[in-house]
Amino acid sequence: MAMNTRKGFRFTTYEAPEQTPFEKLFEIFQELVTHTSGDVEEALDWLRELDKEYQLTDDDYTIDDFIEDLKAKGYIREEFDTDGERGEGEEGEGLGSLSITAKLERMLRQRALDQIFGKLKRSGSGNHKTGKSGRGDEHTGEFREYRFGDALEHISMTESLKNAQINHGLDSFSLNEEDLVVEDTQYKAQMSTVLMIDISHSMILYGEDRITPAKKVAMALAELITTRYPKDTLDILVFGNDAWPIAIKELPYLKVGPYHTNTVAGLQLAMDMLRRKRNTNKQIFMITDGKPSCLRLPNGDYYKNSVGLDDYIVEKCYAMAQQARKLHIPITTFMIAEDPYLMQFVREFTMANKGKAFYTGLKGLGEMIFEDYEQNRRKRIKG
Repeated sequence: MAMNTRKGFRFTTYEAPEQTPFEKLFEIFQELVTHTSGDVEEALDWLRELDKEYQLTDDDYTIDDFIEDLKAKGYIREEFDTDGERGEGEEGEGLGSLSITAKLERMLRQRALDQIFGKLKRSGSGNHKTGKSGRGDEHTGEFREYRFGDALEHISMTESLKNAQINHGLDSFSLNEEDLVVEDTQYKAQMSTVLMIDISHSMILYGEDRITPAKKVAMALAELITTRYPKDTLDILVFGNDAWPIAIKELPYLKVGPYHTNTVAGLQLAMDMLRRKRNTNKQIFMITDGKPSCLRLPNGDYYKNSVGLDDYIVEKCYAMAQQARKLHIPITTFMIAEDPYLMQFVREFTMANKGKAFYTGLKGLGEMIFEDYEQNRRKRIKG
């Protein structure tokens, strides 16, 4: 740390801010409960193991004290079976199951945003501008003549009355349409985004946890949009054998299943979601690590093939990419794999959509998604 003195700068050793025993444990607990998909009991078991190895607590503040503080501060709650009745135990004081609260869900999203996107500042009304003047909602400080259809609230009465005085004089004062002046506004483009997350079994294969980083990215993006760009929308869907939407509050609990990868179903659902959005730019972000290996046939049966790239499934994916292109919906694919044949598939898929692709590991995934989101918001996507 540098301190300014009369003789110049004096350097002292940096001292980290003091943390209470609760704060130290809470940092670790938030990371653990994200990895355990919201399973509080499992997270606490891991915390106890870490405590044994690294002596995180002492007699003055124990893990049990920490759990009581979590409850008191509203981060976890105890739930009981049989319609709220306690289980059997001494004097009726049985233990129920522990679960995280909405308060902690929000904190996990905020933490993901801080971890991934760094020191972004919140902006209440959003700050993505197209640079075009017109009937928008951002005042430019400039004035122009009134045009039919302009909203009444945009008329500057002060400037309009001044015009009337100049045009007609004080003796025969009148105000007509030619005198009206409108404060110009700037159109702020809105963005509707669908984030697709692959939850097929390969997301936890090969000794690498890929679902937790993807989950963190989703939580960070959700927090970014709701706090910094509240006029934008974010819908999230997951895809395995099928595809289904999930609510933002469900993100901490997201798990991988014993699924194949039905990319086509995910794209179909994403486009259905975006068709309902009016007067916005639209885009799809897809996080995946595997090849498309599954389709649902018209009769309801699943067609699956995990060996190599199946031509039938691949062609269906290309067709979906082309369909999205016709709807002016660009697809950005974040491919968490480096297999040459999979990268070739993503290249072909991206060409069919005229979208973008990032071939990435898990490191830097969040920054890439943020930068791409910001870049797309600065340009108008025709629709």
